[in-house]
Amino acid sequence: MLRMHPVTFAEGPRVGIRPYTRADGVEFARRARESRGLHRPWLFPPTTVEKYAGYADGLIEDPAKAGFLVYERAGGALAGFINVNDIVEGGFRSGSLGYGAFAHAAGRGFMREGLGLVVRYAFGELRLHRLEINVQPGNAASIALARGAGFRLEGFSPEFLFIDGAWRDHQRWALTTGMRARDAAGKGR
Repeated sequence: MLRMHPVTFAEGPRVGIRPYTRADGVEFARRARESRGLHRPWLFPPTTVEKYAGYADGLIEDPAKAGFLVYERAGGALAGFINVNDIVEGGFRSGSLGYGAFAHAAGRGFMREGLGLVVRYAFGELRLHRLEINVQPGNAASIALARGAGFRLEGFSPEFLFIDGAWRDHQRWALTTGMRARDAAGKGR
């Protein structure tokens, strides 16, 4: 069974990633409320401690999910979150990413660094081969994050996810371990 251990974390130069805990509810909910203008209409993270508890418990307890909080190393403030959902083992070894920055941290490169740490963890510890990001076509910031992290556009899915009261179209972006290896080999030349 793929599970993240509560003590497991990774750090980069400016951010770290760590698992969700119930103790993060107050800060997470406050940051989500402060970030409504940034998130809407794309994303609806929990904005109360009670809703956060159910959300976090789902990520903590479900073996098909691995949730990560991105935090600023200087001071420890939450910068955002990145979740690996729909983890499938066996021949598929895949997961779907969902993420969001908090408004105070948006545009500062924290999520790009955090996404790199999560990708490394997913391809390493979780032994996944493929990660997929599904993004609404108008969400330029999310598309830029996917592209900047090396994900490639693979296709378009009409009416893919039910968000904010309607079925929304999405672009499919993907990254595999083979793509990362080829990119690394190309940079070494």
